[in-house]
Amino acid sequence: MDIESAPATGWYVDSRCTNCDVARQLAPDLIAEVDGRAEVVRQPRTEEEVRQLHTAAYACHTRSIRHTEHRLDPALDPFPLALDDTVSLCGHNSPHTAAANAYLLRRPSGTTMMIDTPRWSAALADRYEAASAGPITDVLLTHRDHAAHGRQYADRFGARLWIHEGDLDASPDADHVLRGTDPVEIAEGVVVHPLPGHTLGSVLYVADERYCFTGDSFYWSRTTGDLEVAESVVWYSIAELAASLARTAEGLRFEWVLPGHGDRKRLPAPEMARRLRGLTARTQALEPRPVDFTALRW
Repeated sequence: MDIESAPATGWYVDSRCTNCDVARQLAPDLIAEVDGRAEVVRQPRTEEEVRQLHTAAYACHTRSIRHTEHRLDPALDPFPLALDDTVSLCGHNSPHTAAANAYLLRRPSGTTMMIDTPRWSAALADRYEAASAGPITDVLLTHRDHAAHGRQYADRFGARLWIHEGDLDASPDADHVLRGTDPVEIAEGVVVHPLPGHTLGSVLYVADERYCFTGDSFYWSRTTGDLEVAESVVWYSIAELAASLARTAEGLRFEWVLPGHGDRKRLPAPEMARRLRGLTARTQALEPRPVDFTALRW
């Protein structure tokens, strides 16, 4: 137990916290950012709030959300957690993907796709497979930062692994390599839009003109109440990201923004399109800057 971080009794976040924001997305009334890290700011008062803390704890990549008197209750692990009848949040975020969120996307055919990957374990793979209506046929990587467990999950499911050529060195044994910058339909209703910027090989996956899996290209910020790019964490080129958005934004239609890092949001498609145009314009004005994780506007 991390004595320095633990209260006399109750829930707390230990000092391994990396301020990834995942816990605050899942238990926003109970966990907040304090001095550059997550903290439990109020103990749960209801069974539902206890469930929220378990949800945050089972997503936390450092397993930092703990209780002084008891272990987590496995019966309260909610993952995969349905966001609606088509998309589920995988939880169990991985330290090898900087705590990126991953998703399961159910298709009308009865099959499922995994977008980016949670932490790897055979037990988790069994869990995701059991929760899917049919076989998991594809593991779709949005970019190099989230590639750590792609091959393991693809092999376990007998699935195809996808990545863009710009980030191929992060997953050189991928089964399908996306190329160029033109959008491509890779399955019925699923279109990949290459979006170099955060990394050279970053892509968006848009399903049914409803769900946009953005990787680290853009996200919903609770701080600004809008779509944002992670301008302080760009590994390739902010200028290229601006150009990619300018090239791509008008052709995108979606209701859900589903990022790897940052929060999720659902809005009517016309409103999401309006905000994406605004983000595209704002990104044109950004200048390159040193990588600074502390400057992210969650």
